[in-house]
Amino acid sequence: MSHPNLPMTEVLVVADCWQHEPDSEAVIQRAVAAAAESVDEDVADAEVAVMLTDDAGIRTLNSNWRGIDKPTNVLSFPALQPEGGWKPGDAPRMLGDIAIAYQTMRREADEEQKPFDHHLSHLAVHGFLHLIGYDHENDSDAEEMEALETQILAHLGIPDPYADRAGTH
Repeated sequence: MSHPNLPMTEVLVVADCWQHEPDSEAVIQRAVAAAAESVDEDVADAEVAVMLTDDAGIRTLNSNWRGIDKPTNVLSFPALQPEGGWKPGDAPRMLGDIAIAYQTMRREADEEQKPFDHHLSHLAVHGFLHLIGYDHENDSDAEEMEALETQILAHLGIPDPYADRAGTH
């Protein structure tokens, strides 16, 4: 049963490699719920779609939408919002889509010696925050976003993903 103040999160597995991680959908559901509960944004009655893909799929998205012809770990695509705003009784408000690539995410988790579900949670939280307007285009915004990610992940019992990094994002 979903919490009434949380967005509906639909997880779509489009690459067979995700079969190796059968708990991925539950991990993403928990991460998005924790992120939604931690922000001031009204996300009740909203929807988020998360696509679990592979490096080839995310490379295509990255190339088509960002002009970067290589795979990445996560991409977020915020939905355009109606000019008049969303009103109760309207169709569910779409926050946007998140795509996560298995091979890149798995490699990063292994290289950083992090549990797979911790890294997946981090990328789901990161993607969700992009959907509601957070970014890391400059140092100040990056610090704000990283601090919020760290707080949300701590709520899930996940250590600070930036603890071993020297201010890089």
